[in-house]
Amino acid sequence: MRFSITREALQKGLGASAAAVPTRAALPVLSNILIQAEDDAVRLSGTDMSIFVSLGVPAEVQEPGVVALPARQLVEISRVLDDAPVKFSSAASEAAGSGTGVDIECGQAKFRLYGQAPDEFPEFPEVDFGAAWEISAGELQTLIERTSFAVSTEDSRPILNGILWQLREGDTVMVATNGHRLAKMTQKLSGGDAPVETDLIIPPKALNQVQKLYPSDTALQVARSENHLAFRGGDRDVFTSLIEGPYPNFEQVIPKDNDKIAIVNRAALETAVRRVAVMADDPTRRVRLSFMSGGLNFRVQTPDLGEAEDAMSLDYEGEDIDIGFNATYLLEVLRHMPDEDVRMTFKAPERAATFAPASGEPDYLCLVMPLRILD
Repeated sequence: MRFSITREALQKGLGASAAAVPTRAALPVLSNILIQAEDDAVRLSGTDMSIFVSLGVPAEVQEPGVVALPARQLVEISRVLDDAPVKFSSAASEAAGSGTGVDIECGQAKFRLYGQAPDEFPEFPEVDFGAAWEISAGELQTLIERTSFAVSTEDSRPILNGILWQLREGDTVMVATNGHRLAKMTQKLSGGDAPVETDLIIPPKALNQVQKLYPSDTALQVARSENHLAFRGGDRDVFTSLIEGPYPNFEQVIPKDNDKIAIVNRAALETAVRRVAVMADDPTRRVRLSFMSGGLNFRVQTPDLGEAEDAMSLDYEGEDIDIGFNATYLLEVLRHMPDEDVRMTFKAPERAATFAPASGEPDYLCLVMPLRILD
């Protein structure tokens, strides 16, 4: 194997593929990046056996070949190289038992890395792109951005560690929840028909790679097998295992009879919550919101620490209500709201509250379960 590549192209390929390499690999080969040199490009691939990422970058290939090299050392080498062509070539000699050797040269700097036999590197899942559907990367990234923050990070309910992607004829819905908060977004599919009545539960790490790897104007091809989902756009591929099991019926927890409605400026509400939350030092980060005609009061009381109060004006319809929220959950919801004004609805202090763009566009809703108010 012998090829020459720019430092910029090398860093681009490593940045994408190394993101899928586990910090602690169960198998030694998983700590490597697979480098495949052929024609006028080099493809770099990494995996943790759950997520597979592959990116092709331009290169001058003199001799095709394939090698698996340590990801961490490759990334570190790429960071310290001069801005000059980087030359890779099979090592002329190898230390006994050291595996496959590759020489790397850039300017006066020279390195030799020993990797593992490339045939030990896991094969990518078999997914038929002949049955793929298309979606704009920008549309998919918006769905991910608006919902993924609400996913669970606890191990008690593994199904909630995934993001639900529902595909319906002409529509797509993405949902994430941890049981205490929920985010849901619906939008029309503009890239053609998708499989009807398909529900996919996807690890957030895979969707995070989709956010990072693809320019927003990329037309993504999306295909699935029984246990895997794959994204392809240009020279970049992302494959992921799907999480198995039934996702909870989220529609049942979205209240339909909330009769108290507040329209509030998002930025003003966020500022007020952030201000009083300085005193919310207990694990629940509890903030008390008191809604009344024309106004909203905030209060935080933390034993042995102190208290904070604030107030703001707003449009409110309904009886006065005091309701407690986790300040962190509130701030995350507000940060992802796409509208200047937020429509909040309530029923009772112990019932779920909803948050949505006041304009009704896009079709986006968040839910936050309240906390018990301590008098």
